[in-house]
Amino acid sequence: MSLTDTHTHIYYLYGTPELDHQMQRCLANGVQQLLLPNVDSGSISQVLDTAAAYPDNCYPMMGLHPCDVKTDYLTQLATIEKTIANHSVYGIGEIGIDLHWDKTTLPLQQEAFRIQTGWAKALGLPVSIHCRNAFDELFQLLDEVQDGRLTGVLHCFTGNKEQAQRTIALGLHLGIGGVVTYKNAGLDTVVAALGLEHLVLETDSPYLTPVPYRGKKNESSYLLYIAQKVADLHGVPLEAVAAATTANAKRVFGI
Repeated sequence: MSLTDTHTHIYYLYGTPELDHQMQRCLANGVQQLLLPNVDSGSISQVLDTAAAYPDNCYPMMGLHPCDVKTDYLTQLATIEKTIANHSVYGIGEIGIDLHWDKTTLPLQQEAFRIQTGWAKALGLPVSIHCRNAFDELFQLLDEVQDGRLTGVLHCFTGNKEQAQRTIALGLHLGIGGVVTYKNAGLDTVVAALGLEHLVLETDSPYLTPVPYRGKKNESSYLLYIAQKVADLHGVPLEAVAAATTANAKRVFGI
C-alpha cells in the first residue's frame, strides 16, 4: 500500500532527530510520498534540504503563503521565483487567500495569487491553494485566472458540497485532511458524496491532527487515519483509497 501526503510541513523538523523518526513512522504506515509546500523565503532552505535528504520520498514546492504576504511580498516573490528557476520543484505553493488573521492585506494577497498562478501556468506546474474564510474571494480569482491551464489542489478543503463541486468544475482536486475525522465538522458528508477521482489526501502536519490524535501535534504518518476515514465513508477497503488518491497525486504533481 502506498499513501501520498500532498501537503506537509514536516520540513520544519529539518536538522533535528525527530525528522528521521517521523519519516520512519511514515514508511511504516505506508506513507511513501510527501509534498512539501514552502511558506516564505525563510523556509526555502528547509524545504530543499529535506527533499535532498529524502529524495525518494519528499518533493519540494515553492510559493508564498497568503499569511506571509506583507508589504515586502514582491521581494519575497523575487527570491522564490529565483529558487524555482534554479531547482526542480513539483508545484507552486502554498499560495492562496486567508482572511482569518488580516483582511487588510487582501489586495496584496490577490496580486500575489495572480503572479504565482501565472508562474504555474507558464511552467506547467500545479498549485497548492490555501483558503481560509475566503471562498468567495478565492473563487472570484480562480474564475479570473483559470484559462484551462491551471491545475492543482485546493488544500485542506473544508467547504460544503456546492463549493466542492465548484472547485472540481474549476479543474482542481480537493485536499482532504484531518478535519474529515472531526465529528461536527460536516466534511464527512461532503467527502462521502464525492468520487475518489476528485480527492487527494494530506495532513498539513503539524496542524489539523486527525482523530485519534487530535489535540496533539500532527505528523505525516497519521495520514493512515485520514485514509481509513475516507475508506469508511465510501464503504471501500483502505487499499482502494490509497491506490486512487496516490494515483491522483502522482498525476497532478508528476511525481
